[in-house]
Amino acid sequence: MLSKLKGKRPDALIVMLITAVILAIFIPARGDFAAWFSTGTKFAVALLFYLYGARLSTSEALKGLAHWRLHAMILTCTFVLFPLFGLALYPLRFVLGDGLYLGLLFLTLVPSTVQASIAFTSIAGGNVAAAIVSASLSSIVGCLPPRS
Repeated sequence: MLSKLKGKRPDALIVMLITAVILAIFIPARGDFAAWFSTGTKFAVALLFYLYGARLSTSEALKGLAHWRLHAMILTCTFVLFPLFGLALYPLRFVLGDGLYLGLLFLTLVPSTVQASIAFTSIAGGNVAAAIVSASLSSIVGCLPPRS
């Protein structure tokens, strides 16, 4: 197994994500810098979307869109299975405390970030085009207002 890993270079996105986490642990942003850094982060995420999107040809994006069963499964997991899992954790609120339980419940109610979906799919050697389309679709559906 190590011989397979020897010749492979790590994905640049994964290296940057790990570096960002390490920097955030040792040098957290505070005060005015944190507000400025928040704006910079939004631009960086937009640049990331642009770079992955620019790297993706129109035909690849359309092929990624054609995987309707994949998208249906991801939407079902994101908006049905994970919220049910969060609700099933309700008895643990006595052990976790209300604040931690509500935080976990919140995490089960929102879609994954697009960059995480791309990163994990890229690491696994999966269909990055389909991951971009599906994660974007999940984010858009997650932002839709509830019907009254």
